[in-house]
Amino acid sequence: MSEEEKKPERGTAGAGIVRVCVVDDDPMICQAMALILTDYSNGRIEVAYTSTDGGDAVLRAESERPDVVLMDIAMPGMDGIEATRRLRALPHPPHVMILTSLSPSNTVERAVEAGVEGFVSKTDAPGEIIRRVLGVCGDAPQFNTASQRQLIGGLAAQRPISRRDEARAMLDALPEREREAVLLAAEGFTNAQIASRMFISERTAKAHLSSAADKLAMGRVQMARLVERADLPAAD
Repeated sequence: MSEEEKKPERGTAGAGIVRVCVVDDDPMICQAMALILTDYSNGRIEVAYTSTDGGDAVLRAESERPDVVLMDIAMPGMDGIEATRRLRALPHPPHVMILTSLSPSNTVERAVEAGVEGFVSKTDAPGEIIRRVLGVCGDAPQFNTASQRQLIGGLAAQRPISRRDEARAMLDALPEREREAVLLAAEGFTNAQIASRMFISERTAKAHLSSAADKLAMGRVQMARLVERADLPAAD
């Protein structure tokens, strides 16, 4: 039998049994979580291994092939975010859930980007921990209220920046002279004033604005709002 054939198949330690790895730099946490998963799951969960090091957890996952990894965030050496990224890049990637007692700022967003599918609090009731572990195996994201709130808050905070960048990109896509005319129009200048400032005829200024309006599919007021949303830095 080849080495590949000897490797355990995910989720087949027994009929319907979910194999879990617990990673935390505190051995006592590893032990406590292992006991909860074993004693409260009614035989539905088996602890494949525990680890106090992110790098070690990744290496062992290649041979042990756990279904789920409960991953601490703050660890010496390789932290939980980087370990998650590497676990999710494996040929047989496990589901990864962050194991935490807190929700530090920016943790949820960074964790999701790395491939995390949920959060488990170290203070959750045993039944809740079991439910989340089994739930993630059914491809159902398992984010508790605190992590959901942080994720939504992060998206809300990013939205104005995203809209600003989108507006800037739309303006930058215009030819230079059309963009200049749009910016002046947004400041409230008339076509005649725009023409004077740009050293062109009023007819040409009007043509620039008309062409920009066609490209952006916007009227003069909408273009002014676009410039406002772009929040361009002051010219030197």
